[in-house]
Amino acid sequence: MGAMTSSVAAKFAFFPPDPPSYRLVVDESSDSGKLKMTDVSERANVDVLKLKTKRGTEIVAAYVKNPVASLTVLYSHGNAADLGQMYDLFCELSVHLRVNLMGYDYTGYGQSSGKPTEQNTYADIEAAYRCLEETYGVKEEDVILYGQSVGSGPTLDLAARLSRLRAVVLHSPIMSGIRVMYPVKRTYWFDIYKNIDKIPLVKCPVLVIHGTKDDVVDFSHGKQLWELCVEKYEPLWIKGGNHCDLELFPEYIRHLKKFILAVEKSTRLKNSSGSLTDNDIDVIPRISTDCREKSRPSTSTEKSRPSVDQPEKGRNSIDRSDLEV
Repeated sequence: MGAMTSSVAAKFAFFPPDPPSYRLVVDESSDSGKLKMTDVSERANVDVLKLKTKRGTEIVAAYVKNPVASLTVLYSHGNAADLGQMYDLFCELSVHLRVNLMGYDYTGYGQSSGKPTEQNTYADIEAAYRCLEETYGVKEEDVILYGQSVGSGPTLDLAARLSRLRAVVLHSPIMSGIRVMYPVKRTYWFDIYKNIDKIPLVKCPVLVIHGTKDDVVDFSHGKQLWELCVEKYEPLWIKGGNHCDLELFPEYIRHLKKFILAVEKSTRLKNSSGSLTDNDIDVIPRISTDCREKSRPSTSTEKSRPSVDQPEKGRNSIDRSDLEV
């Protein structure tokens, strides 16, 4: 029974766009066999890559370079989206947050090979992170992991294992796969993406963003994950926000930019025990290490939740009028 439940959860947790929103072609103007994506605007500051994972699949990644960036965001997108749909958003975030940004397609998404599974997504984010280190020379302490919805799973799995990570952003995150569908109070062995058990292991600043009217992943998921954070940052509860429209609210980019600036100013130097020094805490004025910050009351009720296995819409591009902050 448990194995069957696990199989069903894994099967329905993923909805790769079919057909993919883009194709990969070789840039004929380049002698090095450089790859590029079709159906997106071509940009000189974007590298398109194929990365091999430890589980034998090959995933597609896009690296957006910003010449003034000191930090790099590794973005794990949500369900039923791929790099072609996320491309414009990634480029806009890179510009307006002044960061380098790498996005990637999970195994079985876009033009990545294989079939998506929980374990494959963990190998996928590891491959992307390894590429940042080995190809672009990015240091762990300069990386911000960003996980949206299902992407919160691989994000927290990696974040729990990195001791010098700069920060984490959780956007409409899930507590676990089963908890999206049923209001269970404990963790079962057959559950997937056990984020509720991993979030206490993350020692860097964490920003949680969630819409109060999310009808796919209830607002209570973001609220409870934030409450379990070791090093809290002021959360963003977007009043009236649903699951796939948070980028369209002006407060989204304003709050995210404020968070990036705060962690950019911090040295994030940790001692051997993993704790911050007093000086480190002083330069993160909006980051709290206790639970004194109050969040808005949850709008959820104890009933079965709509499944995260519903396809998510592709990301909408940020309205540029909202970006002037």
